[in-house]
Parts: sequence; structure tokens; C-alpha cells
Amino acid sequence: MKPILTFALLALMPASFATANIDARFTEAAPKDSFSFTNTGACDIGAATLSVNLDDSVGGLIFDTSGDGAGVEVSQPYEAVAGAENITSITSITDGDTSISLGLSGLGAGQSVAFTIDVDDTLRHSALGQIRVTDSEIAGATVILETASGTVFGVFDNTSRAQIRLPDCTS
Repeated sequence: MKPILTFALLALMPASFATANIDARFTEAAPKDSFSFTNTGACDIGAATLSVNLDDSVGGLIFDTSGDGAGVEVSQPYEAVAGAENITSITSITDGDTSISLGLSGLGAGQSVAFTIDVDDTLRHSALGQIRVTDSEIAGATVILETASGTVFGVFDNTSRAQIRLPDCTS
């Protein structure tokens, strides 16, 4: 195809489409583990609920928020460490829970929210003991994003990462 004709065809195409995606990461960092969620796409995400569910994790993971509950040794409560201005609510978390949900006012392109909390595994024999979580132990846990247009989710892999792919948005 000649360059001029290619340019003319591109000029007639409808508006380009971009995506909004969430890159989720878990970081083991005793005593405070962390979860971070970054909008890696080109579009803003409006009001939403962002949840982490550990039920299907390989390590049978739980949140260890109290020294006298289901967790092992060191415990740490939830603490927002990035994007707190975008967090409008959080579910009540008790020691041994396996899920947490954050209400978000929105998440602009490139913006992140992150929090620290202690996560323990419940395996009888684990590589690092129950107080530290390996990348493979969080595999299978899910991260869910609920927006006005629907619900999408990603699954943590054995590198402690999950990707939520959202539908295209017009740019």
C-alpha cells in the first residue's frame, strides 16, 4: 500500500481505543506484607470496589491482624500506604479472614493504591514457615474489580502478580 493511501485510511478510522488495566502485586516483607494495585492503562477507572480473596491460594493464606487469633507470631493490622485519598471504605478485617474489599472513588491512569497487612500461610510444612509467604503460596488468590459496568478479576500467579484486564474505553 502506498504511504499516502495508508495515511488516508488511518485518518478515516474511528476514535482509537485504549484500555484500563490493573496490575496487582503482593510483596512479602516481614513483618508487614503489602498489596499494591496500579492502573497501568490509559483510561481512568471510576468508582469501584477492589477486593482480594485468598480462599483459593496454594498456601491457604489468611490475614494475621491480631496477636491472639489464627495467625502465627507477628501480626500487623491493615494500613493504607499509597492512594489513601482514593479509598472511600474498607471492610472490617478480623484475624484469620481471607478477604478484604476497598471502596474506591476512582483510580486514574497511572495511579496506585497500596496497603500493608500481615499475611500468613496455613500449611503444615511450608518453605519459609507460616509467618512468611512465598510467591508460589499466593498463587490462586484472586483480585476482583467491581465497577458500574461489571465485574472483572485476575488470579495471582507464582510470581506474586495478578493482572486485571478491563474492557476497552474510548480515548
